[in-house]
Amino acid sequence: MLFFLTRGSTRRASREFLTLALGRQATFGDSYEHHRTFACTILDRVYLLSGRHDRLDIRLDGAQPILDRIEAGSSCMLLGSHLGSFEVLRSLGAHDDAFPLRVLMREDQNPAITHFLHTLDPDVADVVIPLGRPDSMLRAQEAAEQRCVIGLLGDRATRDEKTHTCEFFGRPATFPTGPMMLAMLLGLPIYLFFGLYQGGNRYGVYFESLADVVKTDRGDREVRAAELTEKFVARLEHYARRAPYNWFNFYDFWYADPDD
Repeated sequence: MLFFLTRGSTRRASREFLTLALGRQATFGDSYEHHRTFACTILDRVYLLSGRHDRLDIRLDGAQPILDRIEAGSSCMLLGSHLGSFEVLRSLGAHDDAFPLRVLMREDQNPAITHFLHTLDPDVADVVIPLGRPDSMLRAQEAAEQRCVIGLLGDRATRDEKTHTCEFFGRPATFPTGPMMLAMLLGLPIYLFFGLYQGGNRYGVYFESLADVVKTDRGDREVRAAELTEKFVARLEHYARRAPYNWFNFYDFWYADPDD
Protein backbone atom coordinates (compact mmCIF):
# COMPACT_ATOMS: atom_id res chain seq x y z
CA MET A 1 0.00 0.00 0.00
CA LEU A 2 2.81 2.43 0.91
CA PHE A 3 4.59 1.71 -2.37
CA PHE A 4 1.37 2.36 -4.29
CA LEU A 5 0.68 5.65 -2.50
CA THR A 6 4.20 7.07 -2.69
CA ARG A 7 5.25 6.12 -6.24
CA GLY A 8 3.42 8.39 -8.67
CA SER A 9 5.56 7.22 -11.59
CA THR A 10 4.48 3.58 -11.17
CA ARG A 11 0.82 4.60 -10.85
CA ARG A 12 1.05 6.58 -14.10
CA ALA A 13 2.75 3.72 -15.94
CA SER A 14 0.19 1.29 -14.53
CA ARG A 15 -2.78 3.32 -15.69
CA GLU A 16 -1.29 3.88 -19.14
CA PHE A 17 -0.74 0.16 -19.64
CA LEU A 18 -4.10 -0.88 -18.18
CA THR A 19 -5.96 1.60 -20.37
CA LEU A 20 -4.53 -0.19 -23.40
CA ALA A 21 -4.92 -3.72 -22.02
CA LEU A 22 -8.45 -3.28 -20.66
CA GLY A 23 -9.72 -1.35 -23.67
CA ARG A 24 -11.09 1.44 -21.46
CA GLN A 25 -9.83 4.23 -19.27
CA ALA A 26 -8.11 2.63 -16.28
CA THR A 27 -9.26 3.82 -12.86
CA PHE A 28 -7.48 4.42 -9.58
CA GLY A 29 -8.91 1.11 -8.39
CA ASP A 30 -7.51 -0.70 -11.43
CA SER A 31 -4.06 0.63 -10.68
CA TYR A 32 -4.37 -0.39 -7.03
CA GLU A 33 -5.31 -3.94 -8.05
CA HIS A 34 -2.34 -3.96 -10.42
CA HIS A 35 0.06 -3.07 -7.60
CA ARG A 36 -1.64 -5.50 -5.21
CA THR A 37 -1.19 -8.36 -7.68
CA PHE A 38 2.52 -7.55 -7.92
CA ALA A 39 2.80 -7.51 -4.11
CA CYS A 40 1.10 -10.91 -3.87
CA THR A 41 3.61 -12.50 -6.24
CA ILE A 42 6.52 -10.96 -4.32
CA LEU A 43 5.22 -12.41 -1.05
CA ASP A 44 4.62 -15.79 -2.68
CA ARG A 45 8.32 -15.91 -3.58
CA VAL A 46 8.98 -16.68 0.08
CA TYR A 47 6.92 -19.87 -0.23
CA LEU A 48 8.46 -20.76 -3.60
CA LEU A 49 12.02 -20.25 -2.43
CA SER A 50 11.61 -21.92 0.95
CA GLY A 51 10.26 -25.17 -0.48
CA ARG A 52 6.72 -24.63 0.80
CA HIS A 53 5.05 -25.34 -2.54
CA ASP A 54 2.14 -27.02 -0.80
CA ARG A 55 0.90 -23.55 0.16
CA LEU A 56 0.36 -22.69 -3.51
CA ASP A 57 -1.94 -24.20 -6.12
CA ILE A 58 0.29 -24.27 -9.24
CA ARG A 59 -1.19 -25.80 -12.37
CA LEU A 60 0.83 -26.53 -15.49
CA ASP A 61 -0.60 -26.25 -18.99
CA GLY A 62 1.32 -27.39 -22.08
CA ALA A 63 4.40 -28.65 -20.23
CA GLN A 64 4.33 -32.22 -21.53
CA PRO A 65 6.28 -31.60 -24.79
CA ILE A 66 9.09 -30.03 -22.75
CA LEU A 67 9.09 -32.87 -20.23
CA ASP A 68 9.22 -35.33 -23.14
CA ARG A 69 12.27 -33.54 -24.55
CA ILE A 70 14.00 -33.67 -21.18
CA GLU A 71 13.24 -37.36 -20.78
CA ALA A 72 14.63 -37.98 -24.28
CA GLY A 73 17.86 -36.21 -23.29
CA SER A 74 17.28 -32.99 -25.25
CA SER A 75 17.46 -29.33 -24.26
CA CYS A 76 15.38 -26.29 -25.19
CA MET A 77 15.03 -22.61 -24.42
CA LEU A 78 12.21 -21.28 -22.23
CA LEU A 79 11.48 -17.62 -22.94
CA GLY A 80 9.56 -15.71 -20.29
CA SER A 81 8.81 -12.09 -19.46
CA HIS A 82 7.89 -9.71 -16.66
CA LEU A 83 4.29 -10.87 -17.05
CA GLY A 84 3.47 -12.91 -13.97
CA SER A 85 5.97 -14.77 -11.80
CA PHE A 86 9.25 -16.07 -13.21
CA GLU A 87 10.07 -17.45 -9.75
CA VAL A 88 7.60 -20.29 -10.36
CA LEU A 89 9.94 -21.53 -13.08
CA ARG A 90 13.15 -20.94 -11.09
CA SER A 91 11.73 -22.80 -8.11
CA LEU A 92 10.61 -25.68 -10.32
CA GLY A 93 14.14 -25.98 -11.68
CA ALA A 94 15.66 -25.99 -8.21
CA HIS A 95 13.33 -28.53 -6.62
CA ASP A 96 12.33 -30.91 -9.44
CA ASP A 97 15.06 -33.28 -10.61
CA ALA A 98 12.98 -34.04 -13.70
CA PHE A 99 13.27 -30.41 -14.78
CA PRO A 100 16.99 -29.44 -14.99
CA LEU A 101 17.05 -25.67 -15.50
CA ARG A 102 19.56 -22.86 -15.79
CA VAL A 103 18.30 -19.29 -15.85
CA LEU A 104 20.16 -16.46 -17.56
CA MET A 105 19.36 -13.26 -15.69
CA ARG A 106 20.75 -9.95 -14.54
CA GLU A 107 21.32 -9.92 -10.80
CA ASP A 108 22.36 -6.28 -10.52
CA GLN A 109 18.90 -4.73 -10.84
CA ASN A 110 17.70 -5.53 -7.29
CA PRO A 111 20.80 -6.86 -5.49
CA ALA A 112 19.39 -6.53 -1.97
CA ILE A 113 16.18 -8.42 -2.82
CA THR A 114 18.13 -11.01 -4.81
CA HIS A 115 20.49 -11.65 -1.90
CA PHE A 116 17.61 -11.98 0.56
CA LEU A 117 15.69 -14.42 -1.66
CA HIS A 118 18.78 -16.53 -2.31
CA THR A 119 19.41 -16.86 1.43
CA LEU A 120 15.99 -18.50 1.67
CA ASP A 121 17.07 -21.23 -0.73
CA PRO A 122 20.68 -21.39 -2.00
CA ASP A 123 19.64 -24.11 -4.47
CA VAL A 124 17.68 -21.48 -6.42
CA ALA A 125 20.80 -19.31 -6.62
CA ASP A 126 22.67 -22.27 -8.14
CA VAL A 127 20.15 -22.32 -10.98
CA VAL A 128 21.18 -18.81 -12.11
CA ILE A 129 23.79 -17.96 -14.76
CA PRO A 130 24.42 -14.20 -14.30
CA LEU A 131 24.30 -12.18 -17.49
CA GLY A 132 26.92 -9.60 -18.34
CA ARG A 133 29.95 -11.65 -17.29
CA PRO A 134 32.75 -12.82 -19.60
CA ASP A 135 31.80 -16.46 -19.15
CA SER A 136 28.01 -16.08 -19.34
CA MET A 137 27.58 -17.46 -22.86
CA LEU A 138 30.12 -20.23 -22.26
CA ARG A 139 28.21 -21.36 -19.19
CA ALA A 140 24.96 -21.28 -21.15
CA GLN A 141 26.51 -23.46 -23.85
CA GLU A 142 27.82 -25.91 -21.25
CA ALA A 143 24.38 -26.08 -19.61
CA ALA A 144 22.74 -26.83 -22.97
CA GLU A 145 25.30 -29.56 -23.63
CA GLN A 146 24.42 -31.01 -20.22
CA ARG A 147 20.80 -31.12 -21.45
CA CYS A 148 19.55 -28.41 -19.13
CA VAL A 149 16.63 -26.22 -20.12
CA ILE A 150 17.82 -22.63 -20.65
CA GLY A 151 15.44 -19.98 -19.28
CA LEU A 152 15.55 -16.22 -19.74
CA LEU A 153 13.35 -13.14 -20.03
CA GLY A 154 12.66 -11.51 -23.38
CA ASP A 155 10.85 -8.23 -22.76
CA ARG A 156 13.56 -5.85 -21.49
CA ALA A 157 16.59 -4.77 -23.48
CA THR A 158 19.77 -3.38 -21.97
CA ARG A 159 21.54 -0.38 -23.45
CA ASP A 160 24.13 -2.42 -25.33
CA GLU A 161 21.73 -5.08 -26.60
CA LYS A 162 20.44 -5.38 -30.17
CA THR A 163 16.72 -4.74 -30.43
CA HIS A 164 13.85 -4.90 -32.86
CA THR A 165 10.87 -2.55 -32.88
CA CYS A 166 7.54 -4.38 -32.72
CA GLU A 167 3.94 -3.28 -32.47
CA PHE A 168 2.74 -3.89 -28.91
CA PHE A 169 -0.79 -2.86 -27.97
CA GLY A 170 -0.89 -0.72 -31.09
CA ARG A 171 2.30 1.20 -30.29
CA PRO A 172 5.93 0.71 -31.34
CA ALA A 173 8.12 -0.79 -28.61
CA THR A 174 11.65 -2.15 -28.63
CA PHE A 175 12.40 -5.73 -27.63
CA PRO A 176 15.75 -7.54 -27.41
CA THR A 177 16.65 -9.99 -30.16
CA GLY A 178 19.44 -11.54 -28.08
CA PRO A 179 17.32 -14.46 -26.79
CA MET A 180 16.49 -15.53 -30.35
CA MET A 181 20.11 -15.18 -31.44
CA LEU A 182 21.21 -17.29 -28.47
CA ALA A 183 18.71 -20.03 -29.31
CA MET A 184 20.02 -20.14 -32.88
CA LEU A 185 23.64 -20.23 -31.74
CA LEU A 186 22.93 -23.06 -29.29
CA GLY A 187 20.69 -24.92 -31.73
CA LEU A 188 17.72 -25.00 -29.35
CA PRO A 189 13.96 -24.95 -29.99
CA ILE A 190 12.14 -22.10 -28.26
CA TYR A 191 9.17 -22.47 -25.92
CA LEU A 192 7.29 -19.65 -24.21
CA PHE A 193 6.51 -19.56 -20.51
CA PHE A 194 3.95 -17.47 -18.60
CA GLY A 195 3.41 -18.00 -14.84
CA LEU A 196 0.20 -16.05 -14.24
CA TYR A 197 -1.09 -15.20 -10.77
CA GLN A 198 -4.81 -16.00 -10.66
CA GLY A 199 -5.78 -14.79 -7.20
CA GLY A 200 -5.56 -16.32 -3.75
CA ASN A 201 -2.85 -18.99 -3.84
CA ARG A 202 -3.44 -19.98 -7.48
CA TYR A 203 -1.02 -19.82 -10.42
CA GLY A 204 -1.55 -20.98 -13.97
CA VAL A 205 1.73 -21.83 -15.71
CA TYR A 206 1.41 -21.86 -19.50
CA PHE A 207 3.93 -23.27 -21.96
CA GLU A 208 3.73 -23.16 -25.74
CA SER A 209 6.08 -23.71 -28.66
CA LEU A 210 7.42 -20.67 -30.48
CA ALA A 211 9.86 -22.30 -32.92
CA ASP A 212 11.68 -25.53 -33.62
CA VAL A 213 15.46 -25.47 -33.99
CA VAL A 214 16.19 -22.59 -36.36
CA LYS A 215 18.90 -23.29 -38.93
CA THR A 216 20.03 -20.24 -40.89
CA ASP A 217 23.15 -18.84 -42.46
CA ARG A 218 24.99 -16.33 -40.29
CA GLY A 219 23.90 -13.47 -42.54
CA ASP A 220 20.22 -14.34 -42.08
CA ARG A 221 20.24 -14.65 -38.30
CA GLU A 222 19.29 -11.05 -37.53
CA VAL A 223 16.33 -11.18 -39.92
CA ARG A 224 15.12 -14.46 -38.46
CA ALA A 225 15.66 -13.18 -34.89
CA ALA A 226 13.49 -10.17 -35.68
CA GLU A 227 10.73 -12.40 -37.05
CA LEU A 228 10.79 -14.62 -33.96
CA THR A 229 10.76 -11.56 -31.70
CA GLU A 230 7.60 -10.34 -33.40
CA LYS A 231 5.97 -13.74 -32.82
CA PHE A 232 6.97 -13.62 -29.16
CA VAL A 233 5.57 -10.09 -28.75
CA ALA A 234 2.25 -11.15 -30.29
CA ARG A 235 1.92 -13.97 -27.75
CA LEU A 236 3.05 -11.68 -24.92
CA GLU A 237 0.25 -9.27 -25.85
CA HIS A 238 -2.23 -12.15 -25.95
CA TYR A 239 -1.42 -13.23 -22.40
CA ALA A 240 -1.16 -9.64 -21.15
CA ARG A 241 -4.71 -9.00 -22.35
CA ARG A 242 -5.76 -12.23 -20.65
CA ALA A 243 -4.16 -11.25 -17.31
CA PRO A 244 -3.45 -7.49 -17.45
CA TYR A 245 -2.83 -7.09 -13.72
CA ASN A 246 0.14 -9.48 -14.09
CA TRP A 247 2.09 -6.91 -16.11
CA PHE A 248 5.07 -6.04 -13.88
CA ASN A 249 6.94 -3.50 -16.00
CA PHE A 250 6.11 -0.47 -13.86
CA TYR A 251 7.67 2.15 -16.10
CA ASP A 252 6.83 3.85 -19.40
CA PHE A 253 7.43 0.69 -21.39
CA TRP A 254 7.17 2.28 -24.83
CA TYR A 255 9.54 5.19 -24.27
CA ALA A 256 11.64 4.88 -21.12
CA ASP A 257 14.95 3.09 -20.65
CA PRO A 258 14.38 0.14 -18.26
CA ASP A 259 17.97 0.53 -16.99
CA ASP A 260 16.89 3.85 -15.47
